Amino acid sequence: MKKLNDYLYSGDTVLKILQRYSDDLKQSAKDTDNQIDLWHCNFLLQIAELLQHNDFLTSQSQRIREFYKLMATEYPFLSFTFKGRIKSLIRAEAKFNGYIVEYIYEYYIKHGSYPSLPELKNALNCFRDLIAYRIVISLPKCHLKAGEICADEEIKYLYDVANQLPGFLEERGFTAELSSLRSQKKSPLLKASVSPYYRDYIADSELNGYRSLHITFYDNIARCYVEVQLRTKEMDDFAEIGPANHLGYEKRQESERARRDAIPQGENIYFDDAYERGILLQQLELSELDVNMFSAMDNSLINDGCGLYRGRLILPYEHLSRFQYDLVD
Repeated sequence: MKKLNDYLYSGDTVLKILQRYSDDLKQSAKDTDNQIDLWHCNFLLQIAELLQHNDFLTSQSQRIREFYKLMATEYPFLSFTFKGRIKSLIRAEAKFNGYIVEYIYEYYIKHGSYPSLPELKNALNCFRDLIAYRIVISLPKCHLKAGEICADEEIKYLYDVANQLPGFLEERGFTAELSSLRSQKKSPLLKASVSPYYRDYIADSELNGYRSLHITFYDNIARCYVEVQLRTKEMDDFAEIGPANHLGYEKRQESERARRDAIPQGENIYFDDAYERGILLQQLELSELDVNMFSAMDNSLINDGCGLYRGRLILPYEHLSRFQYDLVD
């Protein structure tokens, strides 16, 4: 079985690692007639295309920057940031294999049998966040009127921004995707025309308190999917450095993806391969890897210039409110 871990100690660049891993995985998939490994190869090729042939990012970020300029004009009193990233290789690989493990495990628990190959392939069509953008807004307290509560006002502005985003981007070559959470509770602040496209984790927050608006677009010019997240600064802090931080999220995912008590080894090759790849990735000691343009002291102190682990930032824009500009000047 081919696995990413075997390619992380050669001193190659991330692109070279991707090329060697996908080529070898494809040959192995042909030799063993493993249709999911062939699907896996195509997934790796998407990442390689994003990292290697990324001229489209210039066009894409420019079109999204137009929305940034609109916000700066319509909401001069708000502070906000726009950020974009390409999902890193290790995280993408872990997510792909983890999703196979989760889907087969949950299907087996529910049905007492394994999903068919077409069902598994269909489930793997869910990856829409290799490229993601985040809009975070904040309302400086100096702009509050008497009796207004900052958090409530920020949420009103956030939904107002959310209502404008789909139509604005659709005029610039993007197509909004319907949310997969059809029965999710939605805020009445979302217009009926845009509500079906949003995953509203504000009106229907996660058990850990995570709150955000998510929407997925297909970029018809770049021919790829992008996810956009919208949050207030308070929500973003809660998700990044608070109780819902990504490290805790990853730990929960690792725990879920380490389950195999109900699945006997040897019964399902797709589960076995994905499970082993995922466990090996969890056991990586990043400081021991030999990847060009990557170094780490440990699993926390990382200098990643190549999208191997944390992901590559592609759109850093920050807007200060009108009052803050006055202070800067």
